[in-house]
Amino acid sequence: MSESPSNPAAAVTRANDLVRLFSRPGPDFATFREVPAAEVPEPARGLLDHTSHMTVAMERLHGTPLGLRVVARARDVGGTNPWYAREILLLAPSGVVVQYGIVRIDLSRVDAATAAAVRSARLPLGRVLIDAGLLREVHAVALLEVTAGPRLAALFGPEAHVPETTHGRVAEISLGGHPAVELLEILPPRRG
Repeated sequence: MSESPSNPAAAVTRANDLVRLFSRPGPDFATFREVPAAEVPEPARGLLDHTSHMTVAMERLHGTPLGLRVVARARDVGGTNPWYAREILLLAPSGVVVQYGIVRIDLSRVDAATAAAVRSARLPLGRVLIDAGLLREVHAVALLEVTAGPRLAALFGPEAHVPETTHGRVAEISLGGHPAVELLEILPPRRG
């Protein structure tokens, strides 16, 4: 299901470009390696290798809507493209981190009410876009092996270790046929 770019380093570059919005890319945050789906063990493969919103996959897995904790926000303040980005954690009802993510969205591709809902940071982006009824297509999915550095491990919680390997993906979302969203989504390391 995942798409392999013609340049094998493209997925790693995409991941590091998103990390750069909030942190210095490299081993202090995490190192990335693009991997084929066959190298991603279950259940991570089933959670990552699809062209649907991760919000939907994670809600299905946990059987409930997820909480959102915004770690940091960024926006384009001087450019011509009104993008907004946030670094987030999706949380199970127990408060356990079930996903780390970075999303960057071109707010000119959504109506004012949807843009306000995105900026309010009350719901995961996928849920906002679904609830707005926007025509959306998840594409350019590439799977990653992720070795967490100290900063990413700290976000996953005190039980995370460094280095510890997990999996994630980079993807893009088109809204109404226009590129609008870039995503980095990482699962916490699997326990026991």
